[in-house]
Parts: sequence; C-alpha cells; structure tokens
Amino acid sequence: MYQALYRKWRPMSFDDVVSQPHITTTLKNQIATNKTAHAYLFTGSRGTGKTTCARIFAKAINCLNPKDGEPCLECDICKNADNGALADIIEIDAASNSKVDDIRELREGVMFTPEVCKYKVYIIDEVHMLSPGAFNALLKTMEEPPPHVKFILATTEIHKVPATIVSRCQHFDFRRIRSEDIVARLEYISSKEGFTLNNDAAELIARLSDGGMRDALSLLDQCVAYDDNISVDTVSTAAGIAGRDYLFDMLEKISNRDTAGAIEIIDRLYGMSKDLKVLCSELLSQMRNVMLIKTIDNNKDLITCLPEEYDRLSSLSQTMSLDRILSVITVLQQCNERFAKSSDKRIEFEMCMVRLCTMKDDASVRTSASTASNSELEVLVKRVAMLERALKNGAVPTPAPKAEKPKKITPKQELTKLDPNSFTPLKEWQEILEKINEAAPAIGAFLQNSMASIEGNTFKVVVSSDFLMKRFKASDDKAVLKKIVNEYYGKDFDFVLYSSKNVDIEDKANPINELIKRAKEAEIEVEIKK
Repeated sequence: MYQALYRKWRPMSFDDVVSQPHITTTLKNQIATNKTAHAYLFTGSRGTGKTTCARIFAKAINCLNPKDGEPCLECDICKNADNGALADIIEIDAASNSKVDDIRELREGVMFTPEVCKYKVYIIDEVHMLSPGAFNALLKTMEEPPPHVKFILATTEIHKVPATIVSRCQHFDFRRIRSEDIVARLEYISSKEGFTLNNDAAELIARLSDGGMRDALSLLDQCVAYDDNISVDTVSTAAGIAGRDYLFDMLEKISNRDTAGAIEIIDRLYGMSKDLKVLCSELLSQMRNVMLIKTIDNNKDLITCLPEEYDRLSSLSQTMSLDRILSVITVLQQCNERFAKSSDKRIEFEMCMVRLCTMKDDASVRTSASTASNSELEVLVKRVAMLERALKNGAVPTPAPKAEKPKKITPKQELTKLDPNSFTPLKEWQEILEKINEAAPAIGAFLQNSMASIEGNTFKVVVSSDFLMKRFKASDDKAVLKKIVNEYYGKDFDFVLYSSKNVDIEDKANPINELIKRAKEAEIEVEIKK
C-alpha cells in the first residue's frame, strides 16, 4: 500500500532530524548520561519535528542497545515502536481527548508499571486543546509522577498552556526549518524515490512550506502525482499559484501605477482558477524582498527567491520609494486579512489593486504638508513681531470707526465656544493622518489642515470646510475614520465633527492673547488668519 512521503521519510533517529541541533544534541546527551527529566514541553510551528522527536526520545530511552543517546533501530523495542505496536508508548490527541474523564483514565494508567519497556511514555499532542479541568487533573500527576513514567507535551500554541504546566516541564522551542535544509532534504528524497526535482522547483516548495518539513513533503507528493519531472511550473500548477512571470508582471504594474494592466492580469488569473488569496500572499512575500533590498546592502541571505528573480526585484526597489513600498505591504496585509470575511475574493483583490496603483507617495504628502505648515508659521511670526513693535512705539494709527453692518445669524451659523481646557490639540494627530492617508487617501485629503482633541470618551475633529463636513457626514467616511482612530488608541470613541467656520476655540493659555487684548484697547483692528 502506498504511503505518503512525509510518513515514509519521517526521521527514525535524532541525526535525521533537520534544523534542530540545539534540541537533538541536548536530548541525546541526557539519554546517554541517564539524566532525563520526567516531563518535556515541545513547542513550535507545524511540521518542525515535535512529534517526531517525541517518538525518537521514547524509543531511545527504552532501547535495548542505545548508542550515544540514539536508538539502535534493530532491537524488538525499536521495531515495535516504529510499527506502533508498543503498548508502553501511548500517544494521545488532546484535540479529541480534552475532557477531564480522559485525563482521569490517564492518571489511573500511570500507576501501572510498563509491560516490556523501562519507561512508560505519554506523548500528548496538541496539549493546548485540553480543557481547564483536564489541565488541573493533569497537574498533580505531572508534578510528582512515578519514576517509570515520562511525559512529552507538544503544542503549536504555547500561550494557551497554563503557566503551572509549563513550569513543571523542560521547555524546548522548535525553530522553523531553514529553506536550504528543506531543499537538501527534498533533493535527497527525490534521488531515493527515483523522480527528478529541479533545484528551482525545490526552492519554490521550500518557500511555500513556510519552514514546515511536513508541508514541503506533502506538496512534493502532490507534484509527483502530477509529473515525475518536477519543474517550477509543476509546483505552481500543483499548488494553485500564479506563474512567476505573472507575479512579477503584477508587481511591475503596481510600480508603474498601471491600474488597467493590473486588473487585466487578475482577470486572466481568475479565469485560470488561480487562488487569489495565495497570489496576495505571494505578492506580500515578494514585496518583503523588495523592502529588504531597498534597506539592507548584504541582503541575499535574507531573501528567498530564484537567482534570476533577484535582478527583477532589485529593479523594482529602485523604481519605488521606501514609503511607497511600506504602504504597498500594509495594503496587501489588510487585503489578506479581509479575504476571510469577503464574499467575493475577486472584487476584494481588484479593490486592493486599485488602491495600490492610485495611492500617493506618503513622503510627498508629508513634505507638502510640512512646507505648508512652515509657511503659515513664518507668516504668523512676522505678524506678531509687527504688532509688538507697533504697540511698543505707539505708532499705530487709530482707524476710523466703521458702521456696523447687521449680521444675519442663523442657529446653525452661531459660533460654538470650545473651552481650551477641553480642546487640547493632539500631538499624534499628524501620525494618525498618515495612517488615514494610507488606508483612504480621499479622507486624508479632506482632513488636511484639520485639528483633533480628546475629551473623556469624545473625539472632536475640527475641519476647515463647512461644505466638506456636510459631505463627510453624508458618506461612510466617518465610519472609516472612526475605525482607524479606535484601532490606533485601542478603545471606542464618540465622534463629534465641527467646521472651523462655526467654532471659536478660545485659547486663554496662549500669550498672544494679551497682545491682541492690548491692541483692541488701543482700537487697533486685528485680523487672525487660520
């Protein structure tokens, strides 16, 4: 009967385990010196060797002829353990045995001595799935187990395991397997199995597996079923991802702000039944490479790509500013997160491409805003200096009184007096505006020259245009703004919007108010431009 590659080529000894020397060396030394602990906790991402090392450890401590901490693989204990016929090595899936009663049965079995082995070993996989009651039932047994019992707990989510359990175990953290180690292992298995695996295809499989050897072997198994001569195209077809040329073509369309070209590529890929979520992840991975090339000189060790792809990535890094690269990565991440909630992935991805191709360069936006702000400040400083000199010399002519014109004031136009104590401009408002520009450039443009303040649970925004404020309230922009601000502060605010034409912020703490007061007493007309 055919056996999957990841099962057939599962390591039988510590020396066969890939990319975990810090763990395998420690375990071998403990076994060789007979200084093993009563409980171990193996953590790490999927496919990194947690369960495999647990099985090898269980074999090694019970092996009749161990050598330097390794099992001999020839005695009856080793053979029965490999065949799953050894009653003293008990594997428990915590996902399906998570109740208190399941752990109580385990506690009862612990008290019995092993049948044929020196130690009875309990391997509890996905231990984070145990219920709180089950953890409590396991706690005392793990603290003071019988001398003939060993516990090995394995999990991918260490944060869900109670600290009381963690503190009673020796903790080993399994690293993601390096791409070069995965490639070497895949090529070795391919040579033994009798099929051809191109080096570029092996590198692509290694990158798609995200540091998991099991995922890499499963994908290799899938590719073998498609074609014995495995190339990059074979891997792309088997994995349901876009071809490499399509991928880089799309990146170039984004760089050139070619919206029509990007949408056309999406249409072709959609017609070929390519997975758009996988495509988004691929784009995100390549944009990471572009970012590293842009910021780090010696970057080839940090980048996972084919040799001929490196030049294309370098060209992209030269055509895009760092601010734009970071913005593209942010938008792609947001799109990847929204895929899970989206009813139509095609529309979601097309919207993402439109944003990427039409977004402004953050650096230019910040530069223009800064220039405008500096200009306004210079004008204000000059006006204040002139006013001080005039008041000091008494050389300011008194203007002739003007006839007051009756003003027609409607309730909507009446000035809303804001206490300066309740309206302190936010220092971080500019930073929030940058995030708004990234997510929604149209809203960012509307909020230029705006001010914001927080009073209790109320978030106040003063905008420069009454017309734009009415349009803003009538659209969904307010909800977008509220979401961004709430995410920034980590709490929910009640939003109130004011137009600068209808708001008078009395800043009593500003020293210029005294100058203005003295000017009014001297009947000097003073105009404050905002």
